[in-house]
Amino acid sequence: MSDTPKSGFDPNPPRRNFYGRRQGKTLRQSQKGYLSEDLGDLQPRGITVADNPDRSQIDPAAIFGDDRPLWLEVGFGGGEHMVHMAARYPEIGVIGCEPFINGVAMLLGKIRAAGVANVSVHPGDARDLMDVLPDASIDRAFLMYPDPWPKARHHRRRFVTPEHLLPLARVMRPGGVFRVATDIPDYVRQTLEEVPQAGFDLISETPEAWDDWISTRYEQKALREGRTPHYVTFQRSPAERT
Repeated sequence: MSDTPKSGFDPNPPRRNFYGRRQGKTLRQSQKGYLSEDLGDLQPRGITVADNPDRSQIDPAAIFGDDRPLWLEVGFGGGEHMVHMAARYPEIGVIGCEPFINGVAMLLGKIRAAGVANVSVHPGDARDLMDVLPDASIDRAFLMYPDPWPKARHHRRRFVTPEHLLPLARVMRPGGVFRVATDIPDYVRQTLEEVPQAGFDLISETPEAWDDWISTRYEQKALREGRTPHYVTFQRSPAERT
C-alpha cells in the first residue's frame, strides 16, 4: 500500500515507463562542449536517484539561491521559447525538463548566446522533478507543442493524462497558470477533457497566441503544413477538487 501523504507527494514513487527518444543524430562538437562545460552548473540538485536516493523533497529556493517565482517548461524542444521567457522575465526562474539530449544541447547553445542566467535544466523526465518538488512551488507551467502520439493506442503516453497532470497540479500554486500549445485537434480535445479534471479551470482556448509568445519551429512547421495552432490557458483551481 502506498504511503503517499494527503498532499499527494510520494517519497517512493513507482517505477515508470518512458516513451520517446533519448538521443537523435550525432551531436556536433560544439554541442558536446555545451553538455560537458555548461550542463552540470545548470542542473537542479536533488532530482536524480543518484543525487537524492531517498527522494526527499528539495528546497525550491536552492535552485536559484533565492525565493523568486519558479516557472516550469515540460519538454522544451530546442529551447527557443524557454530562453525567450527567461530573457523577457529576468526576475523569475525557469526550470526546463527535456529527456532528448539533442534538444538539451540546442538549449545550452541558446543560453550561451542570450546570456540568460535565470535558467535551470533537468535533462530528463518532468515527473522526476515533480516527484521531489513541494506543494504549490511552481507559479507557471508550459507545455509547448508536445509529442502528439497520434495513434489511439498511444494516447495514454501524452502528457495530458492523470499520471502527469495530478503531480503538476500538486506542485502548482493555486491561481498559477498552465499554458498548452498544440496544432493537433485531438490533443486539444484530450487537453480540454483531462486538465480540468486534475484541478485546473479553463481560461481560454484560441488560435491566437499569447502576447509574450515567440514563434517556435514547431509552430512554423504547423503553419507550413496547413494546421491551425491552438493556445489553451488554464488556471490552477484555488481549492482541491473533491
